[in-house]
Amino acid sequence: QVQLVESGGGLVQTGGSLRLSCVASGLTFNRYVMGWFRLAPGKEREFVAAITWRGGSTLYLDSVKGRFTISRDNAKNTVYLQMNALKPEDTAVYYCAARFSSGIRTGGSDYGYWGQGTQVTCSS
Repeated sequence: QVQLVESGGGLVQTGGSLRLSCVASGLTFNRYVMGWFRLAPGKEREFVAAITWRGGSTLYLDSVKGRFTISRDNAKNTVYLQMNALKPEDTAVYYCAARFSSGIRTGGSDYGYWGQGTQVTCSS
């Protein structure tokens, strides 16, 4: 079966950094577009970033551009989200997701597989 397992969340002060990881199994990883979404209390699920099969193209939520970097290591079946200059508004549960397609999409319904989420909390 397909599994996506996130890790790396935690508590960080404003301006700090975290690196999230998502390890995939049960799928041909390099044939999936990988994305990150987040869900904050009282908010709707929000697209954060996505990356194509070989990492040649990325897309980011405007509010995280310049601070977050998505990358992937296909040899390790892993996608990363490096988060720098964290702000309290970044506090959310972060989910990785996989899309069996060559194109980036930003809607949650476009992704067929999801991880369990990892909590990121940024204190002011």
